[in-house]
Amino acid sequence: MTLLAVVFAGFILLGNWQVRRYHLKLKIAREIATRVHAPPVDAPGHAQWARIEDGQLQYLHVRLHGRFIGGQTLVHGSSSKGYGYWVMAPLRTDRGFIVLVNRGYLPPEPSGAPAPAKIAPPDGEVTLTGLLRLTEPRGGFLRRNQPRNDLWYSRDVAAIAARDKLPPGQVAPYFVDADADAAGNGNAGPVAGLTGIHIYNHSLGYAITWYLLALGTLLAAGIVVHYDRQGRH
Repeated sequence: MTLLAVVFAGFILLGNWQVRRYHLKLKIAREIATRVHAPPVDAPGHAQWARIEDGQLQYLHVRLHGRFIGGQTLVHGSSSKGYGYWVMAPLRTDRGFIVLVNRGYLPPEPSGAPAPAKIAPPDGEVTLTGLLRLTEPRGGFLRRNQPRNDLWYSRDVAAIAARDKLPPGQVAPYFVDADADAAGNGNAGPVAGLTGIHIYNHSLGYAITWYLLALGTLLAAGIVVHYDRQGRH
């Protein structure tokens, strides 16, 4: 009976923990929805980078002003338009730091070429808006980034910046998914504004499972007590 009591208490504690996680995720989802639909604010500068590195401000609606510099990086990825490439380009802001901008989605070449032709970013000064995204280190599921071979499966800001020899300490630890019609791509360029926002919240289902297991344990304890009494009589 002592063992059943311990198991019952454990299941109840696990269920309570999942209920707390459920409400926490609801709060996070509301905060993200508020950020996404809020008017854009200036992209975080050096003073706020520590918060970004701690995983905060995901999907903040930001504004950038500056010039695209250097080359571009094609990152394998999926979008609502299918599997293809994200076009990542560094932009030096008028505030002195550099931000990697996801200019949008490009489909693969129909000829079967390994990657589509790279489309140059707009010349001169640009102002664009988009959603702040946290860096995606190392690579995708079961596929590591290969900087030496220019094969990318995730938007790893630090690795892309190192490959492009961007100045250390000047590259923001996040990237920005450009809004639709905000990157100046034109009709032939990458398709922007395809950010997928996924907040998975299965905690309530897990909580119900733990509570059902607790109920089953309680029923088992009742059966044990019943047969124990019968045995004594």
